[in-house]
Amino acid sequence: MSPTHPNQSTTILVVDDDGDIRQSLEMLLRFEGFEVLTARDGEEAWVRLQKEQGQPPAAVLTDLKMPKLDGLQLLERIQGLDDPPPVVLISGHGDVATAVTAMQTGAANFLEKPLDDNRVLVTLRAVLRTHKLEEENTSLRERLESPHRLIGSSPALRALREQISQVAVSHAAVLITGENGSGKEVLARSIHAQSPRAAGPFITVNCAAIPSELIESELFGHEKGSFTGATGQRIGHFEAANGGTLFLDEIGDMPTAAQAKVLRALENLEITRVGGNDNHPVDIRVLAATNANLAQGVEDKTFRMDLFYRLNVVPLRAPALREHPEDIPEIVAHLLGLQAERTGRRAPAVQEDALAFLRAAPWPGNVRQLRNVLQAATVFAAEDHLTLTDVERVLQDGPGLSLPTVPAIANNGPDPFEAPTFEEFKNQSEALFFRTRLERNGGNIKRTAEELGMQRSHLYKKLDRYELR
Repeated sequence: MSPTHPNQSTTILVVDDDGDIRQSLEMLLRFEGFEVLTARDGEEAWVRLQKEQGQPPAAVLTDLKMPKLDGLQLLERIQGLDDPPPVVLISGHGDVATAVTAMQTGAANFLEKPLDDNRVLVTLRAVLRTHKLEEENTSLRERLESPHRLIGSSPALRALREQISQVAVSHAAVLITGENGSGKEVLARSIHAQSPRAAGPFITVNCAAIPSELIESELFGHEKGSFTGATGQRIGHFEAANGGTLFLDEIGDMPTAAQAKVLRALENLEITRVGGNDNHPVDIRVLAATNANLAQGVEDKTFRMDLFYRLNVVPLRAPALREHPEDIPEIVAHLLGLQAERTGRRAPAVQEDALAFLRAAPWPGNVRQLRNVLQAATVFAAEDHLTLTDVERVLQDGPGLSLPTVPAIANNGPDPFEAPTFEEFKNQSEALFFRTRLERNGGNIKRTAEELGMQRSHLYKKLDRYELR
């Protein structure tokens, strides 16, 4: 059996209205082991690309001047595809300037007529190699950013993404509020990733984790000998974030003494290291986050009013998980996928009743708590699936976790006997029945389902139907 050619299964689309050039390129590329598709003009090439969307060519080699649809128009259409292949333009001597302009708007390269076989092959291989590296870099970047993506398609998440895209392009400070575990850092990283500073550093400072006596050194750096133990010069987080984004997490826990110096640094965009006299300019954008009520902190004199207004230029709120439970199945799949990547183990499928159970949980610890529960549950899970029993075991035994419950209802709603139709009477009666049984069991869904002899998945559907959770 002959060895496989390195170019085998790599398809090139050749587009030229000159039959001789088209045939010559086809023969050259096939001899080098490429698969070749051909088209007589841009219109025919576009039709072929539409047909091959499931398996598009690796590259397009097209003449610049053609009838019906020329090379530039074809390039423009190709760039509108979800995953456009690289395009190499073939130009006559008088069209070189046009070809160069086309490269500036998306073409990968251009070849000048008359075509030289070696030049064609060298150019094509370079374009394919570059495109492959770009795809690998994109894939790697997506994997690296994956833990910090906003997951979910609910109206709340769609609105939040729109806010982030608007905020990201500005240089204004952003104050992100939300409960613990709700994803405030994810929001901050999303803003940074979509901002003009995306290529710069993203530096996170947990203000609550730094001892008050060290916070100035951590933020602004220090000079050698400035205090006991300062054996060398050290730059702080402000300088480390130069050209990028500084994320001040748990800003509400920053000591009052440090707040004044942070405000001065933000106002002047320069810092002075501890023990030093020189001012060092910094080019940073500041994002801050807190789960505390900073406005109340201002009232209580524990947080500076001027710093609050300096940080709260654009307020953004991370919603609690219980506010968008419809996203939980998507979030669960994402978290299990990340865990599978880390462990090398295939992500288990989540059984329907387990997923319904997860959707009904109150999640006071939000996404962080959900992630921890899933990590623990998969320890007990079988190789290919996650059951309700696996999840319940963790929720029953884990500290600070509780089974899903339905809040007690202050009143029993409308009187079914006053319903205007029999259909409404049945619905109101059924809602009242489930509401009463849930109250009797303290809102415990598991116990209520057992008492009624129902599958929990069926009970969850009833609760959703009557908006009881």
